[in-house]
Amino acid sequence: MRLATIRRDGREIAAVIASRGAVTLEAVNRALGKSFEADLSALIREGQIPAMAHWYNESGRDRTEAMLKDTIPFGELQYAPLYRHPRKIFGIGLNYAEHAGDLAEKTPQEIPASFFKPETTIAGCGDLIKIPLQSQKTTGEAELGVIIGRECENIEREEWLGYVAGFTTVIDVTAEDILRLNPRYLTHAKSFETFFSFGPQLVTPDEFENISSLNVRTVLNGKVEAGNTVANMTFPPDFLVAFHSKVFKWQPGDILSTGTPRAVHIQHGDVIECRIDGFEPLKNPVADKKVTEKV
Repeated sequence: MRLATIRRDGREIAAVIASRGAVTLEAVNRALGKSFEADLSALIREGQIPAMAHWYNESGRDRTEAMLKDTIPFGELQYAPLYRHPRKIFGIGLNYAEHAGDLAEKTPQEIPASFFKPETTIAGCGDLIKIPLQSQKTTGEAELGVIIGRECENIEREEWLGYVAGFTTVIDVTAEDILRLNPRYLTHAKSFETFFSFGPQLVTPDEFENISSLNVRTVLNGKVEAGNTVANMTFPPDFLVAFHSKVFKWQPGDILSTGTPRAVHIQHGDVIECRIDGFEPLKNPVADKKVTEKV
């Protein structure tokens, strides 16, 4: 099952993705007598996604596909961020050897390198990524995102999927020149407005046979600049979810961004994409505030 948040009539509302477009959960509830939360964050927080996915795979897919009058065609869709207020946005750095080499760093081998990002960094598919006035070199990074579906702590690796609501595409952004001044500036370099784009779709775990086989690609202006498979991560998603559950308590809606094959330098007028097998691409145009705010 694939879910999204779309902009409609001045609101951001949850929708299920069908073959011809999107059907809002409000329409599903009205037409099919369901009582799903119409806000994706609430849907996750209330733990409704597993039951909804089961219903969808049993009969809901066909019933939703038949709702032609309520289907918003793909050409008319305006995606919003999946949701606005996660408790945690948690990122993993240097999780592929190639990316560590880009920054002249060694790949961590025993404990993952990690950081938090504030919710004010959030952007959605199609939104501008804004290069801040303070940065002369900003980079974008395609990543696989894991969305936590249930509260958990002290879990083991083999349990991890039972706590996952779904997966999504992420573009993590860094003011690399600020980071290079001092590695302790990581939070500063990661925390500017629009520095975390995610969506456009949340894909439930049942859609994938093997997460490790997914290929993650950073694409700039239509050209694939880097790519690697999840299997080549130093710390794979199952390890990351379990390991950090022994550091802090995961909450429903928390987002784990698992690391990038490589960052690319982004500049005014560029379009950066995250492409991952089985996902709708995440695309964001880039604007430099030094250009757009020039007097």
